[in-house]
Amino acid sequence: MSDGGPSVHASAVKVGTFAVLIRGPSGSGKSRLAFDLIMAGRSGVVDRAVLVGDDRVHLATVGHEIEVRPVPALAGLIEIRGLGIRRCDFVERATIGLVVDLNVADAERLPAAESLKTSISGVEIPRIPVPRDYSPLPLVVAALTTTKSSSSVNPSGDCLKGNGNHMKPTIATE
Repeated sequence: MSDGGPSVHASAVKVGTFAVLIRGPSGSGKSRLAFDLIMAGRSGVVDRAVLVGDDRVHLATVGHEIEVRPVPALAGLIEIRGLGIRRCDFVERATIGLVVDLNVADAERLPAAESLKTSISGVEIPRIPVPRDYSPLPLVVAALTTTKSSSSVNPSGDCLKGNGNHMKPTIATE
């Protein structure tokens, strides 16, 4: 296992068996999305969700996967705007299964397949690009709760309007 080098500016939440790595500029909503995912897990909208780290995390290559760990000084701490820094349950490590990039220019209504993946240390990971001023939670929930088979294999034949169901296979590829 490589040590992954210095910490990176990101937050991460383990949802079910994999972590969602949340990247973006300062003030873009990384902590907010992390907390929203934790609450979505508590309400049963997604699988159980537990904080890995907020604001800064360590990444490490483990075989053909990327593992995320909290920065020790910040382990179990999350910023909740309007309340300050709060303590919550956390896990020591998780394998990244999805990357969410907030406030990015390549976010589109119908994204190209290449924008729905990213590479970290040579490991390709599904990605959701989210535009500025757009709520990322519905996109993440959709990616975590739908599969490629949710979209039509034959879009134009299945649409009542006769011009396709306007859906493309995206990040949910299982």
